[in-house]
Amino acid sequence: MQQRSTEKDEGTYKSACRMCHGGCGVLVHVKDGAVVKIEGDPESPLNKGKLCVKGLSSIEHLYNPDRLKYPLKRTGRRGEGKWERISWTEALNTIAARIKEIKRDYGAESIAIGTGTGRHHFHHVPRFANAIGTPNWCEPGTAQCFLPRIKVGLMTYGDLPVCDYYGDISPKCLLVWGHNPLISGPDGEIQFKVRECLRKGPKLLVVDPRRTELAEKADVWLQLRPGTDDALALSMLHVIINEDLCDNDFVEKWTVGFDKLATRVKDCTPEWAEEITWVPAAKIKEAARLFAIVKPGCIEWGCAIEHTPNSIQTARAVSMLPALTGNIDVPGGWIFGMHVLGFFPFLAENLSEEMKQCRLGADTYKVLSGVDTVLPSAHIPTLFTAMRTGEPYPIKAFLIFGNNALVTYGNVKEVYESLMKLDFLAVMDIYMTPTAELADIVLPAATWLEVDEIVGLPYVAENIVLAQQKIVSVEEARQDEEIFVELARKMNLPVGTEPAEEIYDEQLGTVLGTTFEELKRKGFASIPQRYHKYKDFGFFTPSQKIELYSSTMERLGYDPLPYYEEPPESPVSTPEIANEYPLILITGARVGSYFNSEYRQVPALRKKHPDPLMEIHPETAHELGIAEDDWAWIETRRGKIKQKAKLTRGIDPRVVHVEHGWWFPEEPGPEHGVWKSNANVLTDTGPPYDPAMGTYQLRALLCKVYRVA
Repeated sequence: MQQRSTEKDEGTYKSACRMCHGGCGVLVHVKDGAVVKIEGDPESPLNKGKLCVKGLSSIEHLYNPDRLKYPLKRTGRRGEGKWERISWTEALNTIAARIKEIKRDYGAESIAIGTGTGRHHFHHVPRFANAIGTPNWCEPGTAQCFLPRIKVGLMTYGDLPVCDYYGDISPKCLLVWGHNPLISGPDGEIQFKVRECLRKGPKLLVVDPRRTELAEKADVWLQLRPGTDDALALSMLHVIINEDLCDNDFVEKWTVGFDKLATRVKDCTPEWAEEITWVPAAKIKEAARLFAIVKPGCIEWGCAIEHTPNSIQTARAVSMLPALTGNIDVPGGWIFGMHVLGFFPFLAENLSEEMKQCRLGADTYKVLSGVDTVLPSAHIPTLFTAMRTGEPYPIKAFLIFGNNALVTYGNVKEVYESLMKLDFLAVMDIYMTPTAELADIVLPAATWLEVDEIVGLPYVAENIVLAQQKIVSVEEARQDEEIFVELARKMNLPVGTEPAEEIYDEQLGTVLGTTFEELKRKGFASIPQRYHKYKDFGFFTPSQKIELYSSTMERLGYDPLPYYEEPPESPVSTPEIANEYPLILITGARVGSYFNSEYRQVPALRKKHPDPLMEIHPETAHELGIAEDDWAWIETRRGKIKQKAKLTRGIDPRVVHVEHGWWFPEEPGPEHGVWKSNANVLTDTGPPYDPAMGTYQLRALLCKVYRVA
């Protein structure tokens, strides 16, 4: 791929790698108008000079010949794969005109804005939606990944706690729940910080159906039945309360609802939980006692707890363990961030109250979509239903910025049908994906080396802010944030038209008193970590205390205390389905070479992990006539896919795991093998949903497996 123009002179520049949304500090070397080397910044407090394999492949990604080079307009039928090169002016004029036309004919709410997992432009997507006047924006994980934990943190603590890797005292007990940070390193809690913590020898407790690298190292590995995290958490709360292992002074002074919680978990004994979770009662007691006694302790939790329709109550139950043990905002514990970035201007005030009520899901899933929740978004199954059926009102246009929807949303057959019904679809991405192949207009997006942005890490806590700076520009690729501004100007919108750098300067000036230009030279900025902040201000909840009994949930009409709920499709709740589909299916474990559905066209990364892998126990595989490296079908009631068998004793014989995010860029378009090994062919987006969050079941579904003939 040819370089269009050089932004930087020859030299070395500080930036933040965004090959995932981790944000490792990097040094980018430029020579003869090109990026020639990328290495970890030894001064970065997050990674201290280290980089993962994805970061080291950034140049191959930047100059990949398969990248989209210029805007394209569809010339054939949708999905036929016929394209014509057009100018940026024509592309943006077309998009602006179609938005205005659809807004005029059907109302602003008939336009949806979509994005992928939290990247540089994530906050700018709801901002752009608000500027247009539509309440309907979405991202595959808003109800399924991280957002439930954020909402639970805000309702319970008034903030999202994170593990303390930033002070002089390291956690002495680390509880890792449904998470594998050594591979994923998400949200600024970068894998290198976790490894650094582990080298200091904390007690390690791991909750995971799979024997991961962390589970191998664990003092206690709780290998639970997928989808029963809520029962396990409730039983650990029972042990801590029943055995008087609470930090009673902290609980009495700084929490509300302890007695009601104690009553709720009274019967949630380890023996009760053992029958549900498959975890021996003795192990549950051992883990609960260790977490209560060995201090300071904290929780590394992941999206596995958010993949069933009890996501909010599961996250609530898990989140209470540090509160009962007094591990809140103490050195080495579960701490609140320093929030070095000022408030991001989402432009929510641009929506009328009537339009906020119009958001799909607002009347039902009030924690996700309600008018007074933080960062409200549309309920995804309701949104796609509106595309297909026009109910409760039609969605006519979908603008997607950085998301391969046919791979990353559940039940992709319905997603495909929904996209095919649209009057207008625009996609902005780095490569031509199966989703982009369905669009009317395709825009070439910038990689992280072509972007000016700031990122506060860990997400929400924002202890450290890094500058991501544009080093080069390749072909006609452009930054998403620039496109939002240009579209707002072309549509003559009253808001959303100022350059992104003005927003960065405002955010950086509030606490740090610096500018984006100054931050680019420094690379990162932070302020000293403070602890026990609640002693000065209380907690930012209605009671100013930790709400074990949630007044917010009660006000919204939901149960204010956590409870157990069996997944809607499981051997227990649907034994008739289990007769035909006897194995429990889990999906979503991260692959170190990739980031969700990205980078399978980067040769160095694909070489490390060329094929999709299904993990299965050797005994189960033997019964099914499947050997190592055999291709096998995995089938649910929704469909079937094939992946290569990887035999491992690190998974229960009753469980199989498939990798998610798979498509095959090297295969012919427009499908690019999207139906072949895509885990979301197997998943479900139907009800029941989490009553507060609208979460659907992505994990612990039922399947059968058989060898590909």
